[in-house]
Amino acid sequence: MTATIEDIYQQAMDHFWETFPPVWNAVRSHVRSIAQEQFGITVEQFHVLRHIRRNVDSISALAALGRISRPAISQGVDSLVHKGLVTRQQSSRDRRYVKLELTAQGNALLDAVFASNREWMKTRLAALSSLELETINSGLTALKKALE
Repeated sequence: MTATIEDIYQQAMDHFWETFPPVWNAVRSHVRSIAQEQFGITVEQFHVLRHIRRNVDSISALAALGRISRPAISQGVDSLVHKGLVTRQQSSRDRRYVKLELTAQGNALLDAVFASNREWMKTRLAALSSLELETINSGLTALKKALE
């Protein structure tokens, strides 16, 4: 008996839910351990740094992106400023706007976390064949396209 398109959709969705949450939890757990143990920051602070690097450069924008209150984001940013990872620059045109920027130390911290995570993932993927890795790449590309 041949599988119908509905059967294939169902298998794909079941496989997605069996695969992605455990994979994401493993990656998140690894990032959490790197951030906390090696750099003394929380995962939330790591994400703030990552978003600032991607030009989300104000408390309001960070709060909207994370659906978190401005005071909560502001408190997290205060901590990152205190650690020397972020600077605040008041706009000369609009004194209400304060631009957030990573310091050299903040950029270096992100680079180190990303490098450590890439090495960790590389060791996990090393057991796979070239064909399996190509299949993963193709599948992830297709999934991204489908969900965009």
